[in-house]
Amino acid sequence: MKSVERHITDILGLVRPLPPIELDLLRAQGAVLAEDVTAPVALPPFDNSAMDGYAVVAADVAGASGTAPVRLPVAGDIAAGDTGAHAVRSGYCARIMTGAPMPAGADAVVPVEWTDGGRAEVSVHRPAAAGNAVRRAGGDVREGDTVLRAGARLGAAELGVLASVGRRTAPVRPRPRVAVLSTGEELVEPGKPLAPGQIWESNGYMLTAAAIAAGCDGHRHSFVGDEPAAVLDAIDDVLMQADIVVTTGGVSMGAYDPVKEALSGLGTVRFEQVAMQPGKPQGYGTVGEDATPIITLPGNPVSAFVSFYVLLLPALHRMQGVAPDPLPTVSARLAAPVSSPPGRRSYLRVRLEEDPGADGGPRAVPASRQASHQLSALADADGLAVVPEDAESLPEGTEVAVLRLPRP
Repeated sequence: MKSVERHITDILGLVRPLPPIELDLLRAQGAVLAEDVTAPVALPPFDNSAMDGYAVVAADVAGASGTAPVRLPVAGDIAAGDTGAHAVRSGYCARIMTGAPMPAGADAVVPVEWTDGGRAEVSVHRPAAAGNAVRRAGGDVREGDTVLRAGARLGAAELGVLASVGRRTAPVRPRPRVAVLSTGEELVEPGKPLAPGQIWESNGYMLTAAAIAAGCDGHRHSFVGDEPAAVLDAIDDVLMQADIVVTTGGVSMGAYDPVKEALSGLGTVRFEQVAMQPGKPQGYGTVGEDATPIITLPGNPVSAFVSFYVLLLPALHRMQGVAPDPLPTVSARLAAPVSSPPGRRSYLRVRLEEDPGADGGPRAVPASRQASHQLSALADADGLAVVPEDAESLPEGTEVAVLRLPRP
């Protein structure tokens, strides 16, 4: 059987980062920045007040106290957004609002709470040192500074940074368009009644949601039955709207494996057995005139889920222009003994809990239901404990690597 690492490498060989496009900021949310962004001006671009109060010459209020307040005439008001030229000379002050530009000559702001709030004349009850409550020009970002690096995923904070340096659009790698296609005559749309031998289709929803959570534009195609011609027609239908196609089901060794039968004849898709549990039957290659990558996953729900996060996720990362990293890993001690088939790497569903032992690290509690068709245990799992190929069993307390599953 083929190693997990080799199969990941082969899938990565099918994909490249998508060409950059320019998107409006809110449409770019969740996408990956394609180039460094620098500040065209300093931020803030001018000295301004950090508080509502009075712009003063600090030396004028150095001796102010509650028993001996300093009284200053108010020369004027300066509001945020004021574009006029203002100045304050010693012995005077200006009432100033948060964000308003500091007037020439003033070097401190006395918060209104330290005064009697006077409009024509103000009593200052506390001294304010030079620079008090003043935001200096360039105090956040200097002109020419790099504010975001290529490869940053654009969330709320990043979009705020882009807007703050005057960018209305962002150069990003577009979200990969992932078309998900399930196969099987036994499948029925959720919400419709089941006949004997039928099950509700769940893989398409699960994998599409996983693709969206991974920063992609996921699209679930309606499922198809077990006719190879229908499978090829469905794949042709999605190619115009897909950067990568993901199928689930029909790739095993049985008599009715339509995906394998339909794609084997193209000569561009390989079907192999990967040394992993669950998820041994796998396929990968390209389809269509544009050689669109296609990844064929098993039909058992847990097999498809594990295959997505172990094998496919790094490729989706590469398409977005970021490092093709796997899921983050933590070390944990098994809370119960586990077993694994010889020669295959097992990915066991576990729940991470605080270890009551002396070391205080996490412990991994294996799910009671580990069969590849038992989807319900996934909802309670937040990790996949990795059992190496050379281990057929591990006792309680063994330290294992656990892949952290993304949670809502």
